[in-house]
Amino acid sequence: MSTEAGVSDSADFRMQVVAESIRLFAEHGYEATSVDVVAAAAGVSRRTLFRQFRSKEDLIFADHEELLAGVAERLRERDDDPWWAVCAAAEGVFAHFADHRELAVGRYRVVAQVPALRDRELVTTYRYQRLFEESLRRRLPDVPRVRIVAYAAAVTGAHNLLLRQMVRGDETATAQFLHDELRRIHATTQRHERAGATAVTVVTHSADLTPDEVADIVRNRLTRH
Repeated sequence: MSTEAGVSDSADFRMQVVAESIRLFAEHGYEATSVDVVAAAAGVSRRTLFRQFRSKEDLIFADHEELLAGVAERLRERDDDPWWAVCAAAEGVFAHFADHRELAVGRYRVVAQVPALRDRELVTTYRYQRLFEESLRRRLPDVPRVRIVAYAAAVTGAHNLLLRQMVRGDETATAQFLHDELRRIHATTQRHERAGATAVTVVTHSADLTPDEVADIVRNRLTRH
């Protein structure tokens, strides 16, 4: 890549730099690979690279920034089931890394060797969970926060576990497997909502009935339903 303008501001360019930096870090070591080497491999100047990426850490996690922005936008736009909207967002993130599996595997290997990068990865993971929580709180203001946090953590945890298994070569860690697990998490929440719902039974009766007779009518009505 030789252009310094236009293309250097595109999402494709950023993804290419992420992939190139991870390749170099994996081959030569994170500490041993300078930003200048990454810039040369990407065909841009050091200045252009720092205009797009503030640090070496950003070179590795830049696609996460794009994903986080996309997740936030999609969650704002959705008007369907709020609980499933969060699951769908998690599926979208998994699909991205499944489509760029080589990049995900390379990053996993680099991050595993550098404590500072592992810390950054944990923070990045939590940012997805926070987006899920914020979406649920915004759309379900009457739901207790503890339930929202627990749900967002369950969705995030299932996604992260299967993602790690996928990059480690586990062929059972598929998008369909994730979908099925998220369906189970979602179904549990729906059962709790139904269990907490209030049922109202309307009974009409003659004004001259005794309280015991009215009670019998109510009992019979509830038994039928």
